[in-house]
Amino acid sequence: MRVFVKVTDLGSFAKAASAMDMSNAVVTRHVADLESRLGTRLLNRTTRSLSLTESGQVYLERARQILDELEDVEQMVVARNHEPVGTLRIVAPVVFGLHNLAPVLHSYAQRYPQVIPNVTLVDREVDMVEEGFDVGVVIARNVRSASVVMRRLTTGCITVCATPEYTAKHGTPQRPEDLLEHHCLSLPADYWGDERIFTGPDGEEVRVRPTNVMIANNTEMLRQLALLDNGIALLPSYLVGRDMAEGRFMRLLPQYHLPRVDINIAYPSRHYLPAKVRTFIDHLVEHFNQTPNSMLGEQWSGVNGTHVNADGATVSDDAAVRLDSARHSRQRNDEGEPNELDEQMRTHSIERKSGRRMPVPSRRHSGNTERRTFEPA
Repeated sequence: MRVFVKVTDLGSFAKAASAMDMSNAVVTRHVADLESRLGTRLLNRTTRSLSLTESGQVYLERARQILDELEDVEQMVVARNHEPVGTLRIVAPVVFGLHNLAPVLHSYAQRYPQVIPNVTLVDREVDMVEEGFDVGVVIARNVRSASVVMRRLTTGCITVCATPEYTAKHGTPQRPEDLLEHHCLSLPADYWGDERIFTGPDGEEVRVRPTNVMIANNTEMLRQLALLDNGIALLPSYLVGRDMAEGRFMRLLPQYHLPRVDINIAYPSRHYLPAKVRTFIDHLVEHFNQTPNSMLGEQWSGVNGTHVNADGATVSDDAAVRLDSARHSRQRNDEGEPNELDEQMRTHSIERKSGRRMPVPSRRHSGNTERRTFEPA
């Protein structure tokens, strides 16, 4: 079609061939194939001139309209790939979205007013390609599509926390096994299992099955219950960072660490990303890089894997862990390493005060790492 229109515009097969960087033979064959497919002659040819047949005139008029529309569509598609426009379908976990996405969407919409964010918050596995999402915020890897690209946005941690009022009334746990003597608020066992695995200051593994007084399948519900002084909760740092920064929560067991939580950006493909997707990903990364650690929770790290230590200096993820471990190791050495007799006396004291028998830990060794497991008596 393009070749036919070019031939009629220039009035010559040779000029059309030169303009389209083709040979005369190829141009002639294209027009001949078109006439053969339509079953009619479009051009009257002589050695000196070309003229349109009646069918050729009808075809030329419609061909020009079609090619003009096609050019408009192609320009629109190219523009959409370079200028952010249209609806942007975003999917994210419910609690993360409620606590973290609104400021991102607000600033993004101000910067790119021609994009309409359409947000879906769900707590289930998502097939981004099948369900038509452009971009997602994913905790761990709850995405099924094999073709989805994952990019780490940041890393948070699970934080043990309670209100100052709760600890004033019930005391502050010093070790993970102390959670057996406290009111704990937890997710159902089919979410995380019923065992919490802590890593101690010397690298030892401590496994505890806390004494749960309330169970809920939503971390925001657990947060609200904890804010009402109902007990100790283990919550993601992105959920309680502001609460701790403003004094509503205090962090417990700071020398013990629970597994970290990766927060990822997911999108269907690396190739030919629309501008609306590309700019939103960049905006999301920029937002979290500029958000203070205190607002996201202690040990939260951005895409560069950095922490801010107590002196205000920025250190790498691994270095932060080593510094923290060394600091608590020194504290324990200065105070004296607890021995078996100390542990027996402490257990006897707790039993005498509470009237309950303390659990007896089972000890297992894996290489040089000690593992201790505590369960309710």
